[in-house]
Amino acid sequence: MNPCSLTVGVSAFAAVISEKLSDEELAVAAAAFVQLGDSLATIAAQRACICAKASSKPAAVEVLPD
Repeated sequence: MNPCSLTVGVSAFAAVISEKLSDEELAVAAAAFVQLGDSLATIAAQRACICAKASSKPAAVEVLPD
């Protein structure tokens, strides 16, 4: 997806949501979406760390008997 299209879509979604919610509900929704974004970023960082650790481990060497 084009990054600009994503930005426009998210902004349009925010405008639609804001028209349907009270100020208090909008504040709670905004906080929940911030938490969602932070949680997704944490998961992505953990996955990247796990992947980096897995790729940096030396390959196991099988020792054959004489």
